[in-house]
Amino acid sequence: MHDVTIRAFDPATDTERLSKIWLDASLLAHPFIGRDRLLEQRRLIEERYLPAAETWVACRSGEPAGFISLMENFIGGLFVAPAHQKKGIGRRLIAHAFTRRDELTLEVYTENAGALRFYLAQGFEEISRRPRDDEGFPFENARLRRPAR
Repeated sequence: MHDVTIRAFDPATDTERLSKIWLDASLLAHPFIGRDRLLEQRRLIEERYLPAAETWVACRSGEPAGFISLMENFIGGLFVAPAHQKKGIGRRLIAHAFTRRDELTLEVYTENAGALRFYLAQGFEEISRRPRDDEGFPFENARLRRPAR
């Protein structure tokens, strides 16, 4: 995928675009959470999570197509716009994160089987599970870890 570039997040121009990518990808991957709750969380993505993280944006033909947000060694989010999924952008974002970190960890909803398979295929290993998400809802999460190769 030669037309993909990765650049630093620019809050002035990227916030709304990335929150839309987050919402569109989340509606597809996390239908079990519910549309109303995801719409509520979108505001938190824009106001709290993106500003607090080190975020890298993958662009195709200059337009944002996905992003990865790091909080220390933790992947707080990896989202690719549905139209750009399964084209190597997620792998490129993880590879980029490993140029900046020696180890990465993350949590993924176990009901999001596609994401879980993706991370395992990228060499992550499951180290634990918990039955509830950060907000106390009964959505199981798996914690994964992978050292740099």
